[in-house]
Amino acid sequence: MVFDFFFKREPVILPFFTDIHCHVVPGVDDGSPDAATSGMLLERMHGLGIMRVFTSPHVTQDTFENTPETLAGPLGELHNEIQRRKIPIKLYLHAEYRLDEFFIQQKNAGNLTPLPGNLLLVENSFAQEPYNLDNVLFDLRLSDYTPILAHPERYKYYSESHRERYRQLHDSGVLFQINLLSLAGRYGRAERSMALELLESGMADFIGTDIHRESHVKLIEDYLASRTFRQDRKLMTNLRNDEI
Repeated sequence: MVFDFFFKREPVILPFFTDIHCHVVPGVDDGSPDAATSGMLLERMHGLGIMRVFTSPHVTQDTFENTPETLAGPLGELHNEIQRRKIPIKLYLHAEYRLDEFFIQQKNAGNLTPLPGNLLLVENSFAQEPYNLDNVLFDLRLSDYTPILAHPERYKYYSESHRERYRQLHDSGVLFQINLLSLAGRYGRAERSMALELLESGMADFIGTDIHRESHVKLIEDYLASRTFRQDRKLMTNLRNDEI
């Protein structure tokens, strides 16, 4: 039809091009199981506007005791896969560290893999705040790391009964990274509401996809096509994703 061009819309993409939180290194945690799946996920992520990906495999005691040495091979497989598929994404490695005894061992051994600028992505247990959290975070800052707390909106012991803790942590120098999946409704209304509150208060420094599987990408794609995202996007003006 002659006038079709009047009705064409550009694909809706994210207001940032750097993802600092996703689980696409094959076979190392509860994310992508193999390089082919990882390649598919990265192709879809590129369709969202992502151009730089800092992969963040889980590092947790007893379950995913990953180290830079154990991750090197799978990361190489992933680099080969994106080259084979000709995906125009720059790929880097860091990790999402659960604040547990294995993390302390790795830190003391000098075996951490931070983001550029010594930014370090860390997470709490979902059951309760680590008993020594303030000391661990203070020690990280003394060691010239800047901690980024992953998905704080998902810690119900903060959002349901201890909301002032967000301001305490952020004011102490801890940066916050909320999940795009939280905004998309993946975890529930309370988590979405808390993520929005952190955005509105200026405490959300980064947004990460936290993609593990294809269903996560599909949910984000649907969210980006929604009126909800068009409203939420107005709050995404001070993110630091692309500064890394």
